Amino acid sequence: MSMDKEKQQLSIEVARLYYQSSLSQQEIAEKLNVSRPTISRLLQYAKEKGYVQITIFDPFSDLFEIEKKLKEKYGLEEVHVAFSPDPNYNSISEYLTSYAAEYLEDTIKSGDIVGVSWGTTMHKTVSKMSRLDVKGVEVVQLKGGIAYFDVNNYAFETITLFAEMLNTKARTFPLPVILDSKKAKDLVVADRHISKVIELGRQANIAVFTVGTVQSESLHFRLGYFTESEEKSLKANAVGDICSRFFNEKGQISDEEINGRTIGIELEELKTKEKAILIAGGDRKIKAIHGALVGGYANVLLIDKFTAMKLLNH
Repeated sequence: MSMDKEKQQLSIEVARLYYQSSLSQQEIAEKLNVSRPTISRLLQYAKEKGYVQITIFDPFSDLFEIEKKLKEKYGLEEVHVAFSPDPNYNSISEYLTSYAAEYLEDTIKSGDIVGVSWGTTMHKTVSKMSRLDVKGVEVVQLKGGIAYFDVNNYAFETITLFAEMLNTKARTFPLPVILDSKKAKDLVVADRHISKVIELGRQANIAVFTVGTVQSESLHFRLGYFTESEEKSLKANAVGDICSRFFNEKGQISDEEINGRTIGIELEELKTKEKAILIAGGDRKIKAIHGALVGGYANVLLIDKFTAMKLLNH
């Protein structure tokens, strides 16, 4: 048997022991009674000859491509796709909110005015943030946060915790987000304390929000803001909401009357923000995310891989 053939077979044997049986180079050297540098050379030889081929599966490599395509599709400034190992909503929500917490930690700087909406995604994100070393940051609620029913919308907890992480006090709206009439809303908004909070929301250079859906389990319907016929009309015409302002698949306000009774930032005002950050994922939110992006209400999107792929095909 030629030396070459012997070397080839030995290199294959060494490769098996090293890569498949997970022995260390030292252990193989002792087992085969050769020096450790020889083992190292044989492994190198096995790679060069193509007996060992190493494939690295990188679950992140395609994320970059998806980000690029979403940026182009919706004309966004930034897209960040979070990895999730599993397409179920709990997994997506876990990974996306962890990612969003880190993104906000990296993004918010001293002197920023940060407008915040409420909802479970927002609450989960803020809960995962660490306290930042920033000064002179203002945190303001972008919409009313009082719920009529016992369903928790985490509005107060979200904004308070957020302010704590940014070493500041929160400016809150101690009001329901949607009133019974436009007249009532106009009166309330005219109040100087309330109008100050609204003005601060307008001045915010960073807005952080999610989208809600118009399914029955949606927070708004469970919070008791709407009559039965209003709920029906929203389900028929709207695909989702941002800051309790409901829009259709083209991103247009779906019901001007309800919109006129809503307290908080106007959707158009989100377009003026330096960063309007939408954090959303999950199958049930695809239509809502699409409508929001078509409407141009976000310039930064934080989304998970599974929802991102579906959005590209939407």
